[in-house]
Amino acid sequence: MTDSLNPPLSYEDSATTTHQLIATTLPPEVISCLKNSRFLHLATCDGLTPHISLMSYTYLPSTPFDPYPTIIMTTNPSSRKTNHLLTNPQVSLLVHDWVSHRPPTRATNHSGDREGSPPPAATRSSLASLLLNLNTSALSSISTTITGSARFLEPGSEEESWCKARHLENNTFEEEMSLIGRQQHQEGQRRPSVSLDGDVRVVTVRASEGRIADWKGGVRDWRVVTEDGPAQPASELVNGVPPSSS
Repeated sequence: MTDSLNPPLSYEDSATTTHQLIATTLPPEVISCLKNSRFLHLATCDGLTPHISLMSYTYLPSTPFDPYPTIIMTTNPSSRKTNHLLTNPQVSLLVHDWVSHRPPTRATNHSGDREGSPPPAATRSSLASLLLNLNTSALSSISTTITGSARFLEPGSEEESWCKARHLENNTFEEEMSLIGRQQHQEGQRRPSVSLDGDVRVVTVRASEGRIADWKGGVRDWRVVTEDGPAQPASELVNGVPPSSS
């Protein structure tokens, strides 16, 4: 019998669709995750080597150009992820809503000099304890993956200008204080990873399907559909190039 206080890290077969939820809107947990998280992880691949990037983003339930939930990001045209997306627009996004901190384990540090993971049990600071308490009591402790095709917006287009303006608004800080009382960002300051000046590309991804995972290892798949059926790409063009016919 499984100990309810010590659930296994993964207790469900999840190689196929699991507990799928099909609806016309995003699940509430996904919406909450996208609204509350500061960054997401963008996974791209050139066909051989996967690449992960930590990205600032903007989530919108819809845009004047696309009725589906939309994720907006920007990227340097000379970056590795841009090169990947030009050859393979298929992406996976990971968004989570908890403060990440590894708590001490029951393992004994026999060597006395371990520096890897997990850390020795007696090294938790008061700040780490505070973060851990936030993690376990105030936050939801779920993550969601979103799969789909990334689309570069046409430079100079009305859609690109509109999305770029919303992304800038969403990633310009008001004055903010950290947990230890130091000012993190001055009023009007952008996140360091957001670059909207000069030669940047605006990328959008439809949030049309994905998976919710909780800290106990439970998984639920979700998919957004309309009355006309599942979400389709916003354009038949892949990054501005018509798909090749077989």
